Amino acid sequence: MTNQGTNLDPWYDSYADRTAGLSASEVRALFAVASRPEVVSLAGGMPFVSALPKEMVMGSIEKVMRDNGAMALQYGSGQGTPAIREHIMEIMAMEGIRGSADNVVVTTGSQQALDLVTRLFINPGDVVLAESPSYVGALGVFRAYQADVVHVEMDDEGLDPEALRQAITALEAAGKPIKFLYTIPNFHNPAGVTLTWARRLEILDICRSHGILVLEDNPYGLLYFDQPAPQAMRSVDDEGVIYLGSFSKTLAPGFRVGWALAPHAIREKLILANESATLSPSSFGQFVITEYLDQTDWKGQINTFRGIYAERRDAMLSALGEYLPSLSWTKPDGGFFVWVTLPDELDAKAMLPRAVKELVAYTPGTAFFSDGQGRNNIRLSFCYPTPESIRLGVSRLATVINGELDLLRTFSGASMTTQTPSRQSVGNPPPNTL
Repeated sequence: MTNQGTNLDPWYDSYADRTAGLSASEVRALFAVASRPEVVSLAGGMPFVSALPKEMVMGSIEKVMRDNGAMALQYGSGQGTPAIREHIMEIMAMEGIRGSADNVVVTTGSQQALDLVTRLFINPGDVVLAESPSYVGALGVFRAYQADVVHVEMDDEGLDPEALRQAITALEAAGKPIKFLYTIPNFHNPAGVTLTWARRLEILDICRSHGILVLEDNPYGLLYFDQPAPQAMRSVDDEGVIYLGSFSKTLAPGFRVGWALAPHAIREKLILANESATLSPSSFGQFVITEYLDQTDWKGQINTFRGIYAERRDAMLSALGEYLPSLSWTKPDGGFFVWVTLPDELDAKAMLPRAVKELVAYTPGTAFFSDGQGRNNIRLSFCYPTPESIRLGVSRLATVINGELDLLRTFSGASMTTQTPSRQSVGNPPPNTL
């Protein structure tokens, strides 16, 4: 007799099929552990909001409540207030984007914009093309809507156009509908690399020729260190690109205000979807951010963030070079993340409990793939810890990695391989695999 087991959820058989795609991400599972004060967390991509002068924010909040309190606490438009949409156009102009504030839809963080776009376009089994690796939060959304995520190889210059062509050709031959390409071109999460200008143009041409929409997710673009990233893909294609932005990284994530800039017809559907999901994005958050942008030196504050994150990036790269010189890693020019490749013999997910025991946390690479890749990769975040904590965390990580390698040498008796500094591929997908 087969033991069927017992499910403690009495509604288990009533859920929709798509709930099978809902699962806690590996990043979420880390937060409870990483919040312990004795653990150096190199895991979560939390912006260093302590660098934001409290008086700047408090002044904006007080003025909003004094002058527009009743409106700020009321329901608002499903598209967002006109004032904040005008400011959003000013912000996007810094990356070459021109257009009308009428085509901006304000959302509850750019994460909701991801959800709305996916809801509009994806039927179960439709294909989303995504970089290899890709943002864990996006993969969770795609999984929830039962999309088939096909990863496309990256290298140090970002998404590989030839790999994109090959993936599209194979999918078209198999008769699988490709709905959009999801890309994070600037200071990629988790890989830390930036897509070159030449590749941006080539990728747009490829997608245009195959009728594939591009979903350009750009939360980190203004957080460059030495020089700005190339202009946005949306700056040269306003019909084939939906651009996603957010105030979470350049101001504070607690306001939960992001946006989508979409072609006109798509914008109309986004507004309807937004209204059905939340009625309206937070009026209060929009009013406060508008006041902040009106009254403060917000560009100067972003520059302050750049300096802080650049110092911490340097601390992480220096510590990796000192404590783990045989490994390879990316060298970001902005953003929050470094992508590290471990020796093939190591399993980053299996190693994580031992790392936490050594009081350091990271995100295993498997979180950033839909198909099980990334076993020997880890994402390290340098945005939140101090430079001193980063060095301490990397030194603890080195203790864990070297200890794992010593154990494997002892019990396997085999020669161990290590990665060389060459970083030809970020994701290392199997050849000719969709």
